[in-house]
Amino acid sequence: MAKRSPLTDKNGEVRELTTEDFKHFKPAAEVLPAELVAVLPKRRPGQRGPGKRPAKEAVNIRLAPEVVEAFRAMGRGWQTRINDVLREWLKEHKSSA
Repeated sequence: MAKRSPLTDKNGEVRELTTEDFKHFKPAAEVLPAELVAVLPKRRPGQRGPGKRPAKEAVNIRLAPEVVEAFRAMGRGWQTRINDVLREWLKEHKSSA
């Protein structure tokens, strides 16, 4: 068996990995201590984990052109600002509902 070259150089920089390098890799569950394996995510590669906050619902809403223009003129995040304004309105008007 030919000797493999080190994965890092003297400065600690990782060299480009080859197909041969990948053949020698093992799954994390085989090489990590049991305490760490217990906290590994239980999902397949490419599968997304749970979201940190509830997802927003995508809707179509018809707004006056001047409203859209004014919020867009404020820059990035204009849709979030509209959402925040509507949320504030709900807080202020909740008692009358």
